[in-house]
Amino acid sequence: MPDKAKEEYSHRLPHCLPDGKGVLFTITREPWDDQPRVAVLDLQTRNWQVLIEDAGDASYVPTGHIVFLRQGSLMAAPFDLDEVKITGQPVPVVANVIQAINSTSSVHNTCAGQFATSDSGWLIYVTGSAVRDLENSLVWVDHEGTTQPTTSFKAPFHIPRLAPDGQRIGYSTIGSECRLHVYDIARGTDSSLTGEGKGSYPVWTADGRQLIFSWWKSGLPNLHWPAADGSSPMERLTTGEYTQCPASVTPDGATLVFVGTDPAGDLGLRLLDLQSRGVTPPLNARSGEAYPAFSPDGRWLAYASDASGREEVYVRSFPNPGSKWKLSLEGGSEPLWARNGEQLYYRFQDQVWAVNVRTGAAFTPGKPRLLFEKPGYRRASPLACWDISLDGRHFLMVKLEERKPEPVTEVILVQNWLDELTSASALPERTDSPLPVGSRLTGERQANASSSSALQSKTDGGAGAHSVLQSTPCPGGAPHTSLQLAHEGRS
Repeated sequence: MPDKAKEEYSHRLPHCLPDGKGVLFTITREPWDDQPRVAVLDLQTRNWQVLIEDAGDASYVPTGHIVFLRQGSLMAAPFDLDEVKITGQPVPVVANVIQAINSTSSVHNTCAGQFATSDSGWLIYVTGSAVRDLENSLVWVDHEGTTQPTTSFKAPFHIPRLAPDGQRIGYSTIGSECRLHVYDIARGTDSSLTGEGKGSYPVWTADGRQLIFSWWKSGLPNLHWPAADGSSPMERLTTGEYTQCPASVTPDGATLVFVGTDPAGDLGLRLLDLQSRGVTPPLNARSGEAYPAFSPDGRWLAYASDASGREEVYVRSFPNPGSKWKLSLEGGSEPLWARNGEQLYYRFQDQVWAVNVRTGAAFTPGKPRLLFEKPGYRRASPLACWDISLDGRHFLMVKLEERKPEPVTEVILVQNWLDELTSASALPERTDSPLPVGSRLTGERQANASSSSALQSKTDGGAGAHSVLQSTPCPGGAPHTSLQLAHEGRS
């Protein structure tokens, strides 16, 4: 079991050492850890020790080395199998290997690498890198779907929130750096609120003086706040073993509604008294509720629930449960109140919908109408990834970078690779390694290499896969094979 006292969140990617000497495995500190650690487990004592920092997906090779990945580079370190310890500094041996790290999804952030070795001396790997940060844009979008930029720079924007005065935007970034920022619209300046650890899901307090957000260094995020100008240290608001994401504050500033997970990983809405720090249990008995938002008068709570079998938008009275109303027609989430409380907006796939509402002593919803449908805007879970201007005429949204897919087109096979580790007094980075991050070996580069053999094969049918296996000698004499994958007859 991971040791929380040592900032361990998960143990994964095991690899057995020869003769039962132990098991290599990867330790992550939190779900999006991009600097994991490699450790070794003693099978007799059941104790483990960390061998290498900033390392993942390690395995032992017969030359007496441990090979592992560090930020998409294949590394090797000399290893004493008898003493079960590293005996020298790790050095890079192959650059640009696909590694599942820096993903915006914790499910995909496994730290695993696309490589394998054999005891007979073969190395096979897929060219690529760790996941690159997105270069998204923060934009204003009117009710017809027309956009205009909000900031002059791009970043992996996530969860933008407009301050109550309309002059500042709190937002988080997601990727290699998960941090909280405040952007001053008039001055065009950007300030970071968090340094170490990771922060996300900002929400302004009612007076606009502070941001409440999720923060974590290890384990799962809990709720914190500092002053929005960074003048006071961060203060922890809750303590829990499961994820907590702040969503909305009542107009009187007394209560925060947040989304929390339970031991089964199901979502539910909870309330935090910002004065006493008391937390209520989930508002409803069932789970699967997210995206909560208080109305401007504080008397109504909009949220999304999958109680019907799909996610729909609902409104219920607050603080007393009372009645509830279903607003969306055929699916919806991310409800957003107009600042005057007369409209409620929601999203469904690439669509933005509007509902006229009357609030006060009673709640009366109108018929939903489609405002616009446009792809390319970031969505999020379990909180909304948009906000609205003070006058209600524009939405604050994250426009996704138009990044072209980079399908895997090449698998590199290196023969006698272990001989290079054995014969070299040092382990230089391979001069025949792939091009810089995100690139692939081109046909021109392969044509310039001296090919010792080529094998071509094609499957029957116009839509079949076409592969070319081409071998070229490596500097140390080890044949370097490139297996190219292409597809014909497809649009």
